Formats: sequence, C-alpha cells, structure tokens
Amino acid sequence: MEDWLNDLGMFLAQLLVLALVVGLGIAVIARVRGEGGERRRLRIEELNARHEFRRRRLALAASEPGARKRLVKAFRRDDKARDKRGRKTEGQSPQTVWVLDFHGDIRASGAGRLAEEISAVLAAASEGDEVVVRLESAGGLVHAYGLAAAQLDRLRDAGLTTTICVDKVAASGGYLMACAADQLRAAPFAVLGSIGVVAQLPNVHRLLKRHDIDVELLTAGEYKRTLTVFGENTVEGRKKFQSDLENIHQLFKTHVAERRPGLDIEAASTGEVWYGRDALSRGLIDALGTSEEYLVSRMESARVLSVRLEARRSLGERLGLAVSRGVEQGVDRVLERLDAGRWEKR
Repeated sequence: MEDWLNDLGMFLAQLLVLALVVGLGIAVIARVRGEGGERRRLRIEELNARHEFRRRRLALAASEPGARKRLVKAFRRDDKARDKRGRKTEGQSPQTVWVLDFHGDIRASGAGRLAEEISAVLAAASEGDEVVVRLESAGGLVHAYGLAAAQLDRLRDAGLTTTICVDKVAASGGYLMACAADQLRAAPFAVLGSIGVVAQLPNVHRLLKRHDIDVELLTAGEYKRTLTVFGENTVEGRKKFQSDLENIHQLFKTHVAERRPGLDIEAASTGEVWYGRDALSRGLIDALGTSEEYLVSRMESARVLSVRLEARRSLGERLGLAVSRGVEQGVDRVLERLDAGRWEKR
C-alpha cells in the first residue's frame, strides 16, 4: 500500500512539472508573438455579406425540402449576376459606409481607440463615403468626452457625411459627442440630452473636528483649491466652484448650439433628458430609427463595412476572461432561476 502511494505521489509530481513546463513554453511563445506584432489589430467585416448569408440560411430553413434545390440555384444565379455587374463597373468606386462603434464609460476610455479608427477611415475613405457611428454613453468626465467629441469632429472637417445612431443612450458627454453628426438618429425610447454639469464632493471636516484632528491645506494661488474633502469649505470657495460649473455648462451649450443651430439651446440645456420621440419634437435629433434598420437600408446601395481595432490579449488575459465569463454566466443562471421561482410557486 505504501509503495502504491509513493508511486502515485511521484506520478502526480511529474505531471505537475510537465504542466508547468508546457505552461511556461506557451507563455514564452505568446510573449514573443505579442512583442513581435502590433498591440491592436484591425478587424473589418462586410455587413452586406453577413446580412445576405443569414437571409439565405433563413430562406432555406423556411422552405419546403423539395424547393431548396431551386433556391440554391437561384442564389447561384444571383451571385453570377452580381459578379457580372461588378466586372462592368470595374474601375468605378462604389459608395462605402464605414461603421464605427463607441461604448463610453465615465472616463471615455474608448476615445483613444476611436481616434485610431477614425484615422484609419480617413486614410481610406473616398469622396461621397459615409461614416456611421453607433454611439452609446451616459457621459462622464468633461475633458475625456471633450476629446472624444473632437475626434468625431475630424470626420466633419474632412468632408465625410457623418451619421450617428443612438439605440439606448447618449446623455451628457454622450450627447456632446452625438452633436458632431450631420444626421443624428435615435431609437424611439433612447435617452438623449442631459445638457448640464454636475459635481459632488463629500466633506468630513466636522467629523474630524469632533475628534480634534486638524488638516493643513496649503496652496499657492487664490483658487488653487476651492472645495475640499477634509478642510473647512468657505463661502468664497463654494461661489468659485459654482462659477466654474457655470462656465463649463456655457461651453457645453455653445458646442451644442454651433452643431445644432435649429435647437432651442436654452430650453434644452436644463439638464433634463428626453426619450427618442420627445427628443425629435424638440430638435435634439433628426430622425427616429434603430442603427440596424438604418444600416440595412444603406446596404441596398452601398458597401457597409464595420471597422474595429481589437486589442491583442495575452494568454493569461484570455484565460482570465474565459473564467470571468463562466462565473458571470453561472451567476446569471442562478439569478434567472431565482426570479423564475417566484412565478412557479403555488
């Protein structure tokens, strides 16, 4: 029995050493490949082809078994006719619709990637092309969203028609970006507006004072610090802080008014939000509709290309992401089951 346990222990130890060696080898290879390649790769997908592929699959699935061969032959004829039209128009530049995506967080951390994608599109786009940006953001830091909005302005400055589609939300800094569009479209219940500025700061000065704790705050410059977390805030500091907020709000209003001259900026800059239909009636957007609806309509006369820069993840990051997704899916299933249990009880 003891010999058997010793052999088992030796086998497990050898297996562990082998796993470590293989893991180190994979990590080294991944590291070398990562250092030799670009940090991001450009992924381009022709949405026309994807849409047509799905349409044909559904058409085959919905047809009677005896009719499927006829459908396949019809698809082949369509492909030949399209190839023939392509040869006739060879040398001509068909209109291209370039599709970009921006999903913003409070720091607008995707602004850097958006800037690179815009640079790539500007280098390849031709006269008459259109750029569609699918935008989703509830806003965040002023300087971060100001930079993101400036990146979108580059498209207009280059003379490219810019359409921004909002399916869920473009509020505050998100709406600041959306105003760069030549045409701004939103879904009927998308949230838009929030043309305002907000800031809040906790202050624990009285708590510290009760415990005889002093905080020394030294500044050079009258308004280097206005409101603080630990020190005693003054009336003058509050007035200056409020003045700064008003100034930022005025810059926000000016930016929107310049890009949407038909909007009653004073009525729209109260910090309120409106849903798609109300936003249309107030002039915050130009049309109602989802991004998918608009892109499908553009496929009838143009090539629609999705452009996205994707970060190259290391092996460890991919493994961690897989584990994270597994945990999230498990939690989601538990929550769904608990929620469904409320209706199953008698």
